Amino acid sequence: MFAQSLMNTFEEWGRLWQAVGGRGDARPCYERLAQAYSEPHRYYHNFRHVTECLDVFDSARHLAGHPEVVEMAIWFHDAVYDTRSSDNEERSAVLARQCLLEAGVGDDFVDTVSRLILATKNHDATTEDDAPVMVDVDLSIFGQSEARFDEYEAQIRQEYSWVPRTIFVARRTEILERFLSREHIYTTHFFDQKFEQLARRNIQGSLRRLRSMVTWPK
Repeated sequence: MFAQSLMNTFEEWGRLWQAVGGRGDARPCYERLAQAYSEPHRYYHNFRHVTECLDVFDSARHLAGHPEVVEMAIWFHDAVYDTRSSDNEERSAVLARQCLLEAGVGDDFVDTVSRLILATKNHDATTEDDAPVMVDVDLSIFGQSEARFDEYEAQIRQEYSWVPRTIFVARRTEILERFLSREHIYTTHFFDQKFEQLARRNIQGSLRRLRSMVTWPK
């Protein structure tokens, strides 16, 4: 099943590669991404996350002024992921730039892909015309089913298993409260209507669990 999924994903990559004018064999860059997203410390930020984002984007493609740019940015946005580092998005953008320029993709396209990747660092939807779509896609996990959201939260904890529980709880609470304090979690009307209410319920549920963990024995 996993091998078949990878085959289907490579077909999607090959189609995008041709659409953006990539020269030469699309496989080496794909294999570089596949290797990166298969690193053993990734429980959420792996190929499943990429494919879930691509699936969500398929339903929102009409919102993008330059859909191929957004799609390419989705592929690369978590290519570098080190929970002990603060420059993952910058390094992911560098990798995207290297792969795409080597393939002969135009500078303007590559520059925009880089800016969209960087928009996911602080989920800032104001940096680029298609940043609202990119950021909303990345945050779509908040609005998934309760079961999938709870799985996601557990996967995030696994990725930060090296962080002491009290510190993780405090930091995770801060992050989730920041999203909940927004007037809208999602920028676009499409995502707001589709995911906002469930996202808020999911986040509120996670915050209740995190606050209860403060009183657990260490």
